[in-house]
Amino acid sequence: MVKSTAIERWEVAVIGAGLSGMYQLLKLRQLGFKVRVYEAGGDVGGTWYWNRYPGCRFDSESWSYVFSFSPEVLREWSWAEHFSGQPENLRYCEFLADKFDLRRDITFGARARSASWDDGAREWELIFEDGRRARSRFLVTAIGPLSAPTMPNIAGIGDFKGEAYHTGLWPHHPVSFEGKRVAVIGTGASGVQLITEVAKTVGHMTVFQRTPNWCTPLRNSRISPQEMESIRNRYDDIFRRCRETWGCFIHTADHRNAMDLSPEEREAAFEKLYNEPGFSFWQGNFRDALIDKAANDEMTKFVIKKIRARVKDQRIADKLIPTNHGYGTRRVPLESGYYEVYNQPNVKLVDLRETPIERVTEKGLKTSDADYEFDMIVYATGFDAITGAFDRIDIRGKGDQKLKDKWADGPHTYLGLNIAGFPNLLTLVGPHNAATFCNIPRCIEQNVEFVSEMLVHMREKGLKRLEATHEAEDEWTAHVYDTGNKLLAMQVDSWITGVNKNVGRQKRTFMAYAGGAPKYRQKCEEVVAHGYEGFTLR
Repeated sequence: MVKSTAIERWEVAVIGAGLSGMYQLLKLRQLGFKVRVYEAGGDVGGTWYWNRYPGCRFDSESWSYVFSFSPEVLREWSWAEHFSGQPENLRYCEFLADKFDLRRDITFGARARSASWDDGAREWELIFEDGRRARSRFLVTAIGPLSAPTMPNIAGIGDFKGEAYHTGLWPHHPVSFEGKRVAVIGTGASGVQLITEVAKTVGHMTVFQRTPNWCTPLRNSRISPQEMESIRNRYDDIFRRCRETWGCFIHTADHRNAMDLSPEEREAAFEKLYNEPGFSFWQGNFRDALIDKAANDEMTKFVIKKIRARVKDQRIADKLIPTNHGYGTRRVPLESGYYEVYNQPNVKLVDLRETPIERVTEKGLKTSDADYEFDMIVYATGFDAITGAFDRIDIRGKGDQKLKDKWADGPHTYLGLNIAGFPNLLTLVGPHNAATFCNIPRCIEQNVEFVSEMLVHMREKGLKRLEATHEAEDEWTAHVYDTGNKLLAMQVDSWITGVNKNVGRQKRTFMAYAGGAPKYRQKCEEVVAHGYEGFTLR
């Protein structure tokens, strides 16, 4: 149905009603701006609205993921688990929307098709897939780093006659696996969570794996009312610790170097961290573990030993152990019994490096050595990360320049928040922003508050237009690569380095900011202190 062609007009338009869009709306509304949020989905929640697949949950501690801006919300909301599942996470988003009456300023079912800068009018024009149009002085993207689901490049995907789902577009109705023959394609973070859960009830499951990932235990547990009250009393300390750590998690790196210790001391430290919850083993390991290959090799050997101890058939263990990257050099999926799934007689692992999928058929999948019949295929094939959601909107700046063309060889930004040639466009949690390596609500708050204070500054000074200078953009992008080059992750193909075989992107770039959240926050504070240095405001 095509909406009215009347143009809606706002001071600020926001694309996306996930956590960043919700907080940006609240903040700007409190500051007196005329703001509207446009959301493709049917309700708030972003990631937690779309990703409803079985097993989906936090890998950040739930009580460190919560927004800190409202003492009242912190008093009223209770978490049931240390690593909360999707249903509760979505309820938290809905709770915020209800608490602050956010939905009255959100248009749902509005998927942005294009966003074009009108230099004469000094404003953005948005066109949505349903024909709706809007214009705004400022445009804020709150579209998330993992919000553009990708399907694998396999022939015949539309031919399958059974049930078929993508983890990032999971249906709202219940899906049963009991007694069914289920194929799961993909063993990234969502695949690891889903496979573990599906294995509990499935008739038979075949996992098709192209690239194994290093996984370590989540070690989730319930939170009693008494423990929740204790957490409430410690929120100030929790948020203070998060502000101090590299990724705003509660975990911080061991100040020692792995290679300065004896093998026995290293082993004891690894064992302790491995048995702690969450990202302890990844984010809390030795300070050189992700930058020095010798140290990383030692950590990797330890995880290999753990995998082999958990998988009975060592031929299967061989397939589950990555050989093309060390532990922690790609984002680590956390699991709750994932490796033990492959000990079940009703679970089969197919290594696509040995026998690739040739096509999807009406009844299932055909690989180079077999025809498989299934009742259901689940595509756990992830996202076109960080820039993918931008690419799916035809964003054009000055002189009709396409953002997709500008970023053809990798993103160029200033602070991950603005792009030279794209005035009045502000990109929350964008590429080259600390938020892409972050316990994300901690960095969302910083991003939103920076943007909001900048717009207030402009309003007070009677300014209408902001744009990063090309020099500031070049310096920041070079700095991003300088920090990234220190990491072993920069040598690995992953969504962090921009490689995505599902969308045909093979060139390695760098999508994130590896300097850490404290340094990023310090840079932003310096920019403000120097009159928004690096931006042209007029």
